[in-house]
Amino acid sequence: DFATPRAILTGHDYEITCATICAELGLVISGSKEGPCLIHSMNGDLLRTLEVPETLKGPENSLRPKLIQASREGHCVIYYENGLFCVFSVNGRLQATMETDDKIK
Repeated sequence: DFATPRAILTGHDYEITCATICAELGLVISGSKEGPCLIHSMNGDLLRTLEVPETLKGPENSLRPKLIQASREGHCVIYYENGLFCVFSVNGRLQATMETDDKIK
């Protein structure tokens, strides 16, 4: 038997750097090297784009997501390379931000 993909997710222009699956909500959330984070349904439909406001972006004017985690309550926490944490709702609304100088792994 050969494994076949359940869905093909599209929308990123650059390589994927992090991803998470929230089976309870039927969502796949992924972040790419030079682009926004995207929320897809498990069927492959692009639902939302999670973008950080321009005022929080650094001098390069881009944020690189490093880690993503989603909760069954519908919150998505994204950690960016520059030490910025963002919490989004699954509806794409930015709910909170926090900056840290610590190395997060």
